[in-house]
Amino acid sequence: MTEHPNTAATRPPRATAVPAALPPDAPERRALHDEVHARPPARIRLPALVVYVAVLNEGITREDECSHLRRLPGQDGLRPDDLQASFLRLRFGEATLKWERHTEFTRYSIVQPLPPHAGLGAEDPPLLDSLEVDPAWLAAIPGRTVAAIKLAMVHGDLADPQAALAQGQRWFGGGGIVASLMGGGHSCAITDFRLRDSGFERLLVIAPPQTSVTRAGRISARLLELETYRMMALRGLPAAKSLTPVLGGAETALAGITSRIEAKQDDDEALLDRLVGLAAQVERATAEHAYRFAATAAYAAIVEERIGELRERPIPGTQTIGEFMRRRLSPAIATVAATEKRLGSLAQRVERCGGLLRTRVDIATEAQNSQLLEKLTRGQAMQLRLQSTVEGLSIAAISYYVISLLLYGAKSAKAAGLPLNPELAVGLLIPLVLWVTWRTTRRLHHRLEAMERGAEGAR
Repeated sequence: MTEHPNTAATRPPRATAVPAALPPDAPERRALHDEVHARPPARIRLPALVVYVAVLNEGITREDECSHLRRLPGQDGLRPDDLQASFLRLRFGEATLKWERHTEFTRYSIVQPLPPHAGLGAEDPPLLDSLEVDPAWLAAIPGRTVAAIKLAMVHGDLADPQAALAQGQRWFGGGGIVASLMGGGHSCAITDFRLRDSGFERLLVIAPPQTSVTRAGRISARLLELETYRMMALRGLPAAKSLTPVLGGAETALAGITSRIEAKQDDDEALLDRLVGLAAQVERATAEHAYRFAATAAYAAIVEERIGELRERPIPGTQTIGEFMRRRLSPAIATVAATEKRLGSLAQRVERCGGLLRTRVDIATEAQNSQLLEKLTRGQAMQLRLQSTVEGLSIAAISYYVISLLLYGAKSAKAAGLPLNPELAVGLLIPLVLWVTWRTTRRLHHRLEAMERGAEGAR
C-alpha cells in the first residue's frame, strides 16, 4: 500500500470550521509551512537492513520513476500525481521503500528485517540474497548511480567499545575500517568506505536493545545523507581537473597579450581580436562550470553539518568517520574552490586587460581627433582670411559701381546746365561712398550673426 508523508506522528491537527481571524494567506504559505513535514524520518526496528541507492535524475521524469515504482509488488495503482510531493513511502511484504526526489538526484531506501545469517557474529555476510526486492529491479532504476549502500543495523553491547569494534571488523571480513561512537555513545558506526563487486558500500551500526525506532531512523538518515552528499560534493572535482590545463593556457595567452600591449608590437585591432577570443573562452568555461562549483560548495557545507550532527567520540585504534572523511574530502573541496577562484580571477584580469586596451585605443582616437580638429581650425582660419579678402574686394567693387553711377549723374546734371565739375564732385564723394559701403556691409554681417545665435539658442 501507499503511505503518504503525513503519518500519524507528523499529521497536523484536523482543520475545523472557525471564523477567519487572519488576513488572507500569502502565496504558497501552507506549502512553505508544511515543508518541515515533507520528508519525515524513517522508523526502523532493529535488527534491520537498509539498502540505499541514489541516482542522478537528469533527464529522468517523475513519470519514468512512477513507472518503475509500479513494478513493485502491490503498486499497480500508483499514479504520477502521487509523486508530486517528491516523497513517497511504499510498503510491500515486510519491507518499506522510501522514494525521495531532489534537485539533482533521487533516493531509494528499502528497509526490511536483517537476515538471520547477517548478525553481528557473521563474517562478511551476503546481504542481497534475502532482499525483498528483486535485484533486477534495483539494476533497472532510471538514472545513473551516484551512491549505493547496504546498511546493517544490529543490537549489541557498547559497554566495551573495543570489543564492539573487533566484532565489527570481523563482520567486514577483516581489513581496515573506520568507526566512532555517535551521539555521545548511544550507537557505534563502522565502515570501510570501499566499493564491493556489487557496486555497494557497507555500513554497520551497533546499537543497544533499548534504541527507539525513531532514533534508529535518524541514525540511518544521517549516515546515508553523509555519504550521498560527499559523493555529490566530489562531482565538482573532475570538472576542476579538466579545467586546470584550460586555465593554464588562458593565463599564458593573457600574459602574452599584456606584454604585446606593453611593447606595442601589434596593432590594436589584432590584439583586440585575440582578447575577445580569450574572453569568450573564459566566459564559456564559467557558464559550463559555475553551477557545479557552487553546488560543490553547498554539498560540502551539508557534509560538514551532518558530521557535526553525528557528535562522534573516537574509539582508540581507529579514525572516526568524520575525521576520515574530512581528511579525504577537504583537499578535493579545496581544489574545486581554488579552481573556481582562479577562473573568477582570470575573468577579472581579462576584463582589466580589455579596459587597458580600450584606454589605449581611446587615447589614439583622441590624438587622431585632435589632429583632425587642428586641420579644421587651420582651414577655418584660412577661410576667414579669404573671406576678409573677398569682403574687401567686394567693398571696392561696390564702391566703384556707386561712384560710376554718381559720375554719370553729375555729368547728366552738367549737361542739363548746372554749374558743376563732375569729376571734382564725384572725387570728393569717394571717401563717403567707401565708408557707407563698408558700414552697410558690417551691419549686414552683424544681423546675420545675431540670427544665427538665435537659431542655436532655440536648438
